[in-house]
Amino acid sequence: MFTIARMTTPHPLRILLLSGYHAASHRYWCDGLMRELGQYHWTLLSLPARHFSWRLRGNPLSWLSEQAALLNAPYDLVIATSAVDVATLRGLVPSLARLPWLLYMHENQFAYPRSARQHPGVDAQMVNLYAALSADRVLFNSGYNRDSFLAGANALLSRLPDHRPRAIEPLLSAKSGVLSVPLDDSLKGYKRQPADQFTLCWNHRWEYDKGPQRLLLTLRQLKAQRVPFRLHLLGEQFRQQPQPLLELQREFAQQLGQVGFVDQRERYYQLLSESHLVLSNSLHEFQGLAVLEAVALGSLPRVPARLSYPELFPDCCYPGDEQDEIAEAENLAAVIAADFERFSTAGLPAAPSVAELFWSALKPAYAAEIESLVRPI
Repeated sequence: MFTIARMTTPHPLRILLLSGYHAASHRYWCDGLMRELGQYHWTLLSLPARHFSWRLRGNPLSWLSEQAALLNAPYDLVIATSAVDVATLRGLVPSLARLPWLLYMHENQFAYPRSARQHPGVDAQMVNLYAALSADRVLFNSGYNRDSFLAGANALLSRLPDHRPRAIEPLLSAKSGVLSVPLDDSLKGYKRQPADQFTLCWNHRWEYDKGPQRLLLTLRQLKAQRVPFRLHLLGEQFRQQPQPLLELQREFAQQLGQVGFVDQRERYYQLLSESHLVLSNSLHEFQGLAVLEAVALGSLPRVPARLSYPELFPDCCYPGDEQDEIAEAENLAAVIAADFERFSTAGLPAAPSVAELFWSALKPAYAAEIESLVRPI
């Protein structure tokens, strides 16, 4: 797939945008770049979000076999997502090797929790590491993403037998920074419409790394404490659904509102705007776009004190316990129960502001990153 956006400026910068695993968050970011920075001429090459291991290692071969002409077209800059094998592409396409590259790290392979189905190994981690080393500029979507990448890379280096750098920071610190995935400004146009009934929202991918078992345990705690609630169980679904979410739908059928992925954006935003709390039980989260969108629409975040959340919502985190899911569920349930008491009496506080994370606020920073690489002072 490729998209070419026509510009109105006489001599726009020509940017090749590469998305090696075009999942929802990557697509959201790419679409925002091309829409908000319309002064540039964009060419997008993307690959479907499936067969992750093959995508991560094979994207240079896929594009060389299917889009060689576009790879070799004239550009001024290349911007790549974290699923792109930057080092291999720069080595295989001489015209791209001569250009400046900006690598945007939506996530890193060092910080993924393991499951029975997913075993990120050294090969995936090395793709990320070599990509960062070979790019001219590396941007992370959160401080947590950057710090976990550096810590993971250092841990990997410490296991290697010899002829290795002692730490990765000296090789990356001068060219690395943090710049969030911006929120769509259209969110500002939605009016807050909280429901009369105490309403919770869980709006994450239906996969193990988003902590569905912890959500189920939390709801069981609320039931034991006789806390009334309604829950919108949203988020992207796949053919195989986590067993805890199947159990949840059976046990809490009477408390469920909307269930499943909502493909109509207007309806999805409406559900977020009527929710009093947005919940996270995630075991991995590099920024947290789903929660950020809900907060932008007025939901109060209840998120674990780990991952990217402490830097986003330091006053809205419940005590996390990654090693003890029961203890963590009890902590979250206690916070929700207290919120219900406030909802029933004085009312809940306003959601924290995320004004600094909209495109209107971050557009100058993105433009400055692009201009500094193409037209350095």
